[in-house]
Amino acid sequence: MIGKLLSLEWKSFTRSASFGKSLGVKILLGFLGLYFAVIFLGIGVGLHPFLKEMYPDEVPLLKFNEFVLAWLGFELIFRFFLQSLPVLKIKPLLLQDIRKKKLVDFVLYKSLFSFYNLFPILFYVPFAIMNGVKSDYSTISLLAWCAAMLFFSFSLNFLNFLIKKKFAENIKSFLPFIFLILVLAGLEYFDIISLGEQFGLFLNFLLEMPYLAVLPLLLCIGLFMLIRNILLDKFYLDAGLKAKQQVAKSQDFEWTKRFGDIAPFLQLDMKMIWRNKRPRTTVFLSFIFLLYGLMFFTNSAFEKISIMPVFAGVFMTGMFITNFGQFIPSWDSSYYQMIMAQNIPMRKYLASKAALLSFSIIVLTILSTPYLYFGWNVMLIIVMCALYNLGVNVPFLIFMGSLNKKRIDLEKSPVMNYQGMGAAQWIMALPILFVPPGIFYLFFKLFSYNIGLLALGILGVIGLLLRNYLMDKITLQYKKKKYIMIHGFKQTDA
Repeated sequence: MIGKLLSLEWKSFTRSASFGKSLGVKILLGFLGLYFAVIFLGIGVGLHPFLKEMYPDEVPLLKFNEFVLAWLGFELIFRFFLQSLPVLKIKPLLLQDIRKKKLVDFVLYKSLFSFYNLFPILFYVPFAIMNGVKSDYSTISLLAWCAAMLFFSFSLNFLNFLIKKKFAENIKSFLPFIFLILVLAGLEYFDIISLGEQFGLFLNFLLEMPYLAVLPLLLCIGLFMLIRNILLDKFYLDAGLKAKQQVAKSQDFEWTKRFGDIAPFLQLDMKMIWRNKRPRTTVFLSFIFLLYGLMFFTNSAFEKISIMPVFAGVFMTGMFITNFGQFIPSWDSSYYQMIMAQNIPMRKYLASKAALLSFSIIVLTILSTPYLYFGWNVMLIIVMCALYNLGVNVPFLIFMGSLNKKRIDLEKSPVMNYQGMGAAQWIMALPILFVPPGIFYLFFKLFSYNIGLLALGILGVIGLLLRNYLMDKITLQYKKKKYIMIHGFKQTDA
């Protein structure tokens, strides 16, 4: 049966109308995967001598065990943002004489045969071999350690599956998971319970008692069974057809009327964000990433890297404009033709977008005020970066929006959804996030730290003073690209 399903997958791929495009993408991803495979293999081989040099008085394997929990946490984040869930078109198969469990098992087994599960093998196995050559650990102990690490990685594969299913269904269901992570991070930060140390001790015991490797195996099997049961509950032709009955809620956003002529456009944007998962997720993530500063403003290791706090300030206050602004006006792609057919001044339409982005920066800056706890210098960084975002990045994002011509389906899940992504989105992310730290670093080296921050603030103020002039020029660009954008938004396969 597995062979038959694999055959159907291959035929679906080769007979697709977009076979050439898909093949090209897969070849490119294959080369990229090969590149990372070589990197992970090199890290696995070179980690033992590196740890020996960094910690000459300690055993490299035992030292690595102290950082394994942090490594696994990073791997889970990496998987969440980059690893796609396996897809199987089940409707034709459910009409056949095939047990549902076989179809579900095929999907889950398919997820194991991924580059993301190959990388841990290329890392852990060479590292274990190097420890076997350079240390006195028995082969059985190292095999048990290696097996345990691989089972932990496979468990992350299924945990990522569970998180994405929950996150895609309801973003609110993701909040308990985030709360748990914050609690665990707090316990670690305030030295109440050192989870990394405790996890390292377990791995040390595993080296002495190899049979403990059965625990990660049981964890992996448990997550597999949990995901299997969740999928089986929804593995029906009529699953999801019955709509949930709930009281209809209407948000009129009357408070936007105080913004004058641009109020109708602001109301339209606010309603679009309120009613659709993908734009609503951008708001949710903007609040979550306010905690990003804790990584840089509380870590003494970043004090020597002067640009990192500036990068954090730009990222925190500009998270919404980066995620939302890079898709202007693709958010309106389903009704952009209607907007352009009305007697609506393009200048006011774009002014409403600029107002929405500016409003988000002000709100995020206000919500960042608790960082005063770490000193006035931290708050100064955040304010100067916010000024830069207001004066420079907002008009830049709106200008780059004139290059957007890819349609966005607002009804699709926000998880691993790259619809609307094009060259313009990748290009605009670079100057938004990396130019401000570069400007700061230049003035910091030429003059001083405070002058570097002042330069960012002055550029932001200049941008605000020139806002009307810049918006007039951007409006002309949109008018010039009007029909190209309309044509692009008509392409439903974009």
